[in-house]
Amino acid sequence: MSTPRYPLPDLNSLPEDIKSKVMEVQEKAGFVPNVFLALARRPAEWRAFFAYHDALMLKEDSGLSKGDREMIVTTTSAANHCLYCVVAHGAILRIYEKKPLVADQVAVNHRKADISPRQRAMLDFAMKVCLESHEIEDADFEALHAHGFNDEDAWDIAAITAFFGLSNRMASFSGMTPNPEFYLMGRLPKAKAA
Repeated sequence: MSTPRYPLPDLNSLPEDIKSKVMEVQEKAGFVPNVFLALARRPAEWRAFFAYHDALMLKEDSGLSKGDREMIVTTTSAANHCLYCVVAHGAILRIYEKKPLVADQVAVNHRKADISPRQRAMLDFAMKVCLESHEIEDADFEALHAHGFNDEDAWDIAAITAFFGLSNRMASFSGMTPNPEFYLMGRLPKAKAA
């Protein structure tokens, strides 16, 4: 599908707080990721969504790095067949990890990816939360503990997985398409200024 099911609102029609945040993102990224406009059609939901997103993804006191968090999103979004989130968060993952192949690898099969045993254990747990959360048991926590994760880290892994399960479903049902800019981000070294 090349067009979203719900038209993107005009930036100038948005409430001032949302418009301001979108402009900040545009300034930083150089473009407006489609998710910011697609969800803005319902301002109260937009605010709640991005408040929770930021609480999870920008958390300072976590045993998870920014790359770890994006790796969880990319891997579980692939399991949920969400093109938007795999492409968008895969781009951010490549940048944070400085590994141009990692997003493709974890999206297809994290067990064969060039990642650390610690990250593999993290993704094993995330995938179980994603696909079989009703089967989580003490042994799953013990596997994380063996790699230095604590119970708060397990909560973070599960919360990110669950939150992006919501995001994946909203993006997929609404026909949200990845911005073309995401596809090449983090794949090639940045050109050095002359």
